[in-house]
Amino acid sequence: MAKDVEAVKNDAVEAVQKPVKAWQENIAEAKAIAPKPARHYRAWVFQGYLVVAVIAFVILAFLAKTVAYFTFDVTITRALQTFHAGWFDALMYSLSWIGFPPQAGIIPAVIILFLLVSGLKWETVVTTASLIGSSLLVFVVKTNVDRPRPTADLVHVFAQLTSYSFPSAHVVFFVTFGGFLLFLVYTILKMSWWRTLLMVILGMMIALIGVSRIYEGQHWASDVLAAYLLGSVWLSLSILVYRWGKPRYFVNQPVAKEAPVQQPTTKAS
Repeated sequence: MAKDVEAVKNDAVEAVQKPVKAWQENIAEAKAIAPKPARHYRAWVFQGYLVVAVIAFVILAFLAKTVAYFTFDVTITRALQTFHAGWFDALMYSLSWIGFPPQAGIIPAVIILFLLVSGLKWETVVTTASLIGSSLLVFVVKTNVDRPRPTADLVHVFAQLTSYSFPSAHVVFFVTFGGFLLFLVYTILKMSWWRTLLMVILGMMIALIGVSRIYEGQHWASDVLAAYLLGSVWLSLSILVYRWGKPRYFVNQPVAKEAPVQQPTTKAS
């Protein structure tokens, strides 16, 4: 009887292992996985970007604290503001409108609530923490650099703002919040036309918000560049936290479940 049970168990294990092994062999034969040196190189490129981005941001922050604006800031803004197409003007205004209160608080709140109701509990936690953290980070940097906004004697200012200019809070918001949503759409949703559409919309919004802030004369190009650098670093850290915590927290959430991380077993003495 014991031999029969063992035989059934072995047959079951073999039934599982056989297709898995065949799939792994297919992957190896197709050479779908990049070789180890390439994987290491790509990892170093990504990590290298983060280091460069941090260093570049620190340098820009130091310069922004000592210089109100650079020559290229004025040149870029004036060149961009020569474009007067009605559709472009409306697009620039609409993008910037999203980043102003109260909609800058209402829209994320609705999206976060949607994630929670959808059963994406860990995604809700990380999205909320990332948003709050990036907002605090921007506040700290702005108050320490205290760079003035562009003035109407240099460029056309659509509406004068009283807060500090460096870095652009709009851009950081779009890169961190919108970027994390783009990451979730890419990794969680199955391939479909509306998934692709969502990714295109989010990507375009992130890319164009910097143009919008310069076009409206409320930020210098250097403010926007610094915001993209800072936002990309914070987004990368948020994704790392998300991936680290995914197999550790809320593993039994209703959707997008993850196999829990295996804890090392200790032998009894």
